[in-house]
Amino acid sequence: MKELSIYIHIPFCVRKCLYCDFLSFPVGIRQAGQMYGQRQDCAKRTAVFGDAVQIQKMESYVNLLCREIISEAPDYQEYQVISVFFGGGTPSILPAEELIRILDTVRTHYRLAPDAEITMEMNPGTADAGKLRQYITAGMNRLSIGLQTADDKELARIGRIHDYKTFLTTYELARAAGFENINIDIMAALPGQSISSYERTLHTVTSLVPEHISAYSLILEEGTPLYERRSEYLFPTEEEDREMYCLTKQYLASHGYHRYEISNYAREGYECRHNKVYWQRGDYAGFGLGVSSMVRNVRWKNPEDMAVYGAYVEKVAVRQGNRQNVLEKQALTEKEQIEEYMFLGLRMIQGVDCRHFRRTFGQQIEEIYGGPLERLCRQGLLVRENNRVSLTDLGIDVSNYVLSQFLFD
Repeated sequence: MKELSIYIHIPFCVRKCLYCDFLSFPVGIRQAGQMYGQRQDCAKRTAVFGDAVQIQKMESYVNLLCREIISEAPDYQEYQVISVFFGGGTPSILPAEELIRILDTVRTHYRLAPDAEITMEMNPGTADAGKLRQYITAGMNRLSIGLQTADDKELARIGRIHDYKTFLTTYELARAAGFENINIDIMAALPGQSISSYERTLHTVTSLVPEHISAYSLILEEGTPLYERRSEYLFPTEEEDREMYCLTKQYLASHGYHRYEISNYAREGYECRHNKVYWQRGDYAGFGLGVSSMVRNVRWKNPEDMAVYGAYVEKVAVRQGNRQNVLEKQALTEKEQIEEYMFLGLRMIQGVDCRHFRRTFGQQIEEIYGGPLERLCRQGLLVRENNRVSLTDLGIDVSNYVLSQFLFD
């Protein structure tokens, strides 16, 4: 049976972080950590949210999500779902019952593997002990918690809603609830961050012994508040950013985390199954606002406007078995498939398998990329061993350049 991964987008958050350019909307929730230990009547819930309109928006969105998931199910009867990923936004901002309703919709209408990895992103302070226990009972088995830094001043500068104490409480509650697979996100090159403060974050995070750590450098995206106010802050220099980058791989390796992708580290047996599907060009279906999907080498993207998305879901729901396309879909050419195979596969530390390349595309990898492979190996940026091509440490350092060499003119 074919394998499928499902991504579900929850576009709501308590407040937009100053660096965030994701498709998400702040809903102005107060006391997020105590909202939904148990189901509450609308009056009580409104008292916590401060705006019944926001509650209705989120409930309406979940209704749309479930309708889309159900309507698309006939297209995936030949698939087994090996992973489900709730991303955002902040999925944990929803009532636990709403998240469970979405997951139950997937479980009812798709073949969910018994050992499926079910991940939920969350921000510290957005789930209490009761919600976390509900997640476990519903079958969620992996959390990805956005810490970013253990320094409260650095957290404030980038507009995070929490401090380190709040994160630690959330982490401990998650462990107590029964979560045995937790990722922690951290960031380098933050405004006002020093190499020593970043090392303290690494020390603090590894002392908690999470199963997985994702470590990224801040990218200033145009249009974000932090980009507009960048002159107000002192950012680490390129040399300091580079030192933080090198420190990450050395420090995490010395504490039992093997690097399996450029920005991702895991303890043995805890690589993120869902994200590996993206890097290995597996089939994935996205549900929700603005999500992308890629199935059978065909790619499409949902509308980013809420009203347009609602109209799209309505069209999908009334097809009644007539599977005509509602969205414009792009069938990838063989060249596009080969490009993706290389620049996604090379993000993985194990690199790409030359034998699998030949089975997939019917040609030896040298027939297509002989020149770039020879040049990059000679420059010490790639290495060929045991029928694999992979980035060297130096190649990882300049990965954007290396990956660009596999794009066709």
